[in-house]
Amino acid sequence: MGTDLKISTRSTVERYSDALLDLSHSIHAEPELAFEEHRSVEKITSLLAREGFKLDRGVAGLDTAFVATFGDGELVLGLCAEYDALPEVGHACGHNVIAAASVGTGLALRDIADRLGITIKVIGTPAEEVGGGKVLMLERGVFDDVAFSMMVHPAPYESCAAKSLAITDLQVHYQGKPSHAAAAPHLGVNAADAVTVAQISISLLRQHFEPGQMVSGIVTNGGTVPNVIPARASAMFDVRAENLESLQRLENRIRDCFSAGALATGCTHEVEQVSPIYAELTPDPWLADAYRRAATELGRRPLSPEQEQREKIGSTDMGNVTRVLPAIHPTIAIDCGDAVNHQQEFATACASASADRGVLEGALAMAWTTIATATDSQQRARLLARGGAA
Repeated sequence: MGTDLKISTRSTVERYSDALLDLSHSIHAEPELAFEEHRSVEKITSLLAREGFKLDRGVAGLDTAFVATFGDGELVLGLCAEYDALPEVGHACGHNVIAAASVGTGLALRDIADRLGITIKVIGTPAEEVGGGKVLMLERGVFDDVAFSMMVHPAPYESCAAKSLAITDLQVHYQGKPSHAAAAPHLGVNAADAVTVAQISISLLRQHFEPGQMVSGIVTNGGTVPNVIPARASAMFDVRAENLESLQRLENRIRDCFSAGALATGCTHEVEQVSPIYAELTPDPWLADAYRRAATELGRRPLSPEQEQREKIGSTDMGNVTRVLPAIHPTIAIDCGDAVNHQQEFATACASASADRGVLEGALAMAWTTIATATDSQQRARLLARGGAA
C-alpha cells in the first residue's frame, strides 16, 4: 500500500510541476512585506481553489491569512505556507519555495486523502519575518484541530530536525528636549545620546552573554538635522537565545541597558515589543525521522543528527507551532554558493533550478512523511490522542 501511495504522489507532483514552479517564480518576482502579501495569497489560493480545495480567507482576523481544506478524514494535517519577503532584498529567505512546496504536498495528497483517512489543510501564514503570523493564528484557534504540521525551508544545507533560536524584537523610544546645537546645547536633552549609551551598554554586556544568546540592532530614528539636539530617537533590537527561559533572562538585562541610556542622558523612554515572541523549534522526533527517510530516498543528503545540533537557522514562528503540536521545519538545500539566507545572492538562488528541485522534492518528501505517519497505526493513534481530529 505504501509503495502505491508514494508512486501516486510522485506522479501528481510531476503532473503539477509546471504550475508549482510558476507559482514559486511568480511569488518571487513580486515580493511583498509582512501582512501586505495580497498578490501572493491570491496566486496561491486561486490554484488551490481550482483544484477543489475549500477556501477560508482572512482567518484569525488577518487579511493575508487563509486555510485551504480538502478531505474529511479524522487525521488533520497542517501544511504551513509562508510568503512574506524582506525589505530591499526580496525573497532572500525563500518563502516562495516554502509556499509552492506546501501547495505541492497538498495536491500530491489530495487524490489519496480518502485512502489515508486524512484532512489536508494548507495554512497560509503571513508575516513570518516580522509580525508572528503563526503565533497570532495559534492564539486565535486556527491550529486547534490540526494533529500534525510541517513545512520545508530553503537553506544552504539540508536538515531534518532543524534548530532555531527563540527571539523577541524590542524597539526603544527615547524622549529628550530640543535645543540649538551651537547656541544653547546645554538646554537640550539628547535622545540620540541615549541610544548611543544603550548600544554601548549592550556591547559591553556581550562578554557576559550565556551560550546561544545574541543581540543585533539598528537605529530607526537618530534625529533630523545636526544643528538641533535630537528630542526623539529610537532603536530596534532582535534579542535571541537558545530557549524561552534564556531569552527572558537576556531580555531583562537588555531592558536594563535601555534604562541606562535614559538615566545617563536625562531622557524618558518606553520599550515596545514589535512582534510576538518566537519560541525555539522543538521538532517532533518521529516526524523528523520519517522526513529523513523520505528525503534520503529522494537522493538528498541531510546533515547527520549530530551535525544538526551544531547548526541553527535563525528564528521562526514555526517554533511556537512545534511547542503546541507535533510538527517539523526541515531545511532543504539549494545551490547558493557562499551566500546565506537574507543576502541578495540567496534571493537570486531561490528562483534557480536548484530551488525548483527543492520545491518539487520538498513537496514529495512531506507527502511521503505524511503517508508514513498516516499508515502507522501507533503514530496515528498518538496524533489523534492529542485532539487533532476533524
